[in-house]
Amino acid sequence: MSSIQTTSEGIPVIVLKEGSKQARGKDAQKNNINAAKIIAEIIASSLGPRGMDKMLVDSIGDITITNDGATILKEIDVQHPAAKMMVEVAKATDSEVGDGTTSAVVIAGALLEKAEGLIDNDIHPVIIADGYKKAAKKAITFLEEIAKKIDISDKETFEKVARTSMLTKLVAIEAADLAKIVVEAVLSVMEERDGGYKVNIGNVKVEKKTGGSISDSQLINGIVLDKEVVNNNMPKKIQNAKIALISAPLEIEKTEFEAKINISTPNQIKSFMEEENLILKEMVEKIKKIGANVVLCQKGIDDIVQHYLAKAGILGVRRIKESDMTKLSKATSGRIVGNIDDLTEKDLGQAQNVEEKQIEEDNWTYVEGCKNPKAVTFLVRGGSQRVVDEVERAIHDALMVVKDVIEKPFFVAGGGSPEAFLATKLRVWAQSLSGREQLAVEKFAEALESIPISLARNSGMNPIDAITQLRAKQSAGEKYTGVDAVNGIIGDIEKIDVLEPIKVKEQVIKSATETANMILRIDNVVAVSKASAPVQMPNQPPGMY
Repeated sequence: MSSIQTTSEGIPVIVLKEGSKQARGKDAQKNNINAAKIIAEIIASSLGPRGMDKMLVDSIGDITITNDGATILKEIDVQHPAAKMMVEVAKATDSEVGDGTTSAVVIAGALLEKAEGLIDNDIHPVIIADGYKKAAKKAITFLEEIAKKIDISDKETFEKVARTSMLTKLVAIEAADLAKIVVEAVLSVMEERDGGYKVNIGNVKVEKKTGGSISDSQLINGIVLDKEVVNNNMPKKIQNAKIALISAPLEIEKTEFEAKINISTPNQIKSFMEEENLILKEMVEKIKKIGANVVLCQKGIDDIVQHYLAKAGILGVRRIKESDMTKLSKATSGRIVGNIDDLTEKDLGQAQNVEEKQIEEDNWTYVEGCKNPKAVTFLVRGGSQRVVDEVERAIHDALMVVKDVIEKPFFVAGGGSPEAFLATKLRVWAQSLSGREQLAVEKFAEALESIPISLARNSGMNPIDAITQLRAKQSAGEKYTGVDAVNGIIGDIEKIDVLEPIKVKEQVIKSATETANMILRIDNVVAVSKASAPVQMPNQPPGMY
C-alpha cells in the first residue's frame, strides 16, 4: 500500500510511491531507540576482563569467536537503519583510536534509553540533544582533572597501557609479555614530528602463523616474508646482507605491441637465444658489480637469471607484495628501484641476516637485524587459526592504544573510574543549570555509569551494590576508584595498573554522544522501494542476525 495523506476536506493526496513505508513522531523515535538499545545489549556482556565471548557464524558457515566490539558489530548482519548507525560508531571509534568500541556503543545505548524516559515526560528531543552535547563537552574538560602525563621514556607505563587493553581478550594470561613486544614495536616505528611524536601503525607488519603457542609470538627487527628462496641452488642464509630492492621483473619483457621475428636458419635461432641469455646474464652482472648479495624482487625472476644469481652466491626472492616492498625499504634503509640500470651501491639496504626458515610446513624468508628499522614484524603464533585471529585483534588494539598515548601523552585509570568520576562531577554541575537541560545532563551522568555497572555485572558482582559503593567513594573524593573486575571488588584502579589513554576516553564520549543525538533528532523514517518489492518497516526492532 502507498502512504496516503488527506487534505482537511478529506481529499486523498498520494505523496509517496507504492511500496513505501513511513513511521512518524514518537513511533519512529521509539523504534529507533529500541533498535539501538538491542545493539548495546548484544555487546554489553563482552565488556571488561570478565566479559563473555560471542560466536559469530556467517552465511557460509565460517565461525568467528571474539569479544572485540568492533569485530562483533562488523560480523553481524544488521538491517535496521538506526542499528546500522550504532555499528558506524563502533567502526569510527576503532579506526580513530583502536579501542573503546564496546564502551562507545554501551554508552550510546544508555544515552538513548535515558532519553526515552525524558521523551515520555514530554521533553523535546532537541532539548535533550542540546543537554547531551553540553554535558559531553563539560565531561571532556573534567577528564583533565584526573589525567596524568607520561614521559616518552617511561616504557613501564606504556606497557601497563598495552597490557590493560589486552586483559579483556583471549591473550590475558600472556598480556604482560605481549605488551613488552607491542611497546618495543611502536617505539621502533615512532617518528618525531611537529614538536611531538607520530606513529604509523601500518609500519608494524603483523604476520600470522598457526602452530606453537601464543607465548611463541615474537618481534622481528626487520621484515618476515611469506615467500621462500626462489631457487634451491641459492644460499639459504646471507650474513651482512646488502639488499637490492627491485620493483621491475628480472626477465625479458614482452613488447607492448605485436611483433614477429622471421628466422630462416638454425643458426639464427641459436644467436637469438644466445642474445636473450646475454641480456639476462648482464642483469645479474650489474647486481653483482654493485655488491648486492640479496635480491628482493616485486615481480618475476627468469629461470636463467635464477641460475646466474645462484652461481654468483646471491639469494633471491620474487613476487613480493608492494606493501611488503615498502616496509622492506623502511626497515633496511634501501631504495626501491624500478629500472635495474639505475641501481647503485647507495640504493642497497642493510641487514645483519637474511635467511630462509621453516615455520611449520612453510618456508619463509626473514630479513633480520636491521639497524634502526622504521618497519618491523610482529610474528603472531597460536594453536589454531581462530586463536591467531583473536590474538591479531588483541595486538591491533594494543598497538593503537600505545600509539594514542604517545601522540597524546596523558592517561587515566580504567575500570569505569573515569566514567564514575565524570558522573559525580556532572551531577554537581547540573545544579547550576536551569530548565530541562538540567535533567538531560543528569541523565547523561547516569548513562556514563552504564560502564561500571556493566563491568560489575560481568564480573559477578551485584550491580546495585557496586554502583552505590562506587558513588559513595567518588563523592568522598576517591577519584581513581572503580570496578576491579578481576577481583570482584570496588577499589583504587590506578594501584592495580589498569591504565587507559585519555584520547580513547575522549573519543568514546564524543562518538557515543554524536550518535545518540543523531538518532534522537529523527522523527520521521521513510523507506522507499519499488512497487514490486515493498520494504517492510519494522514495528518492532527486528532480529539482527
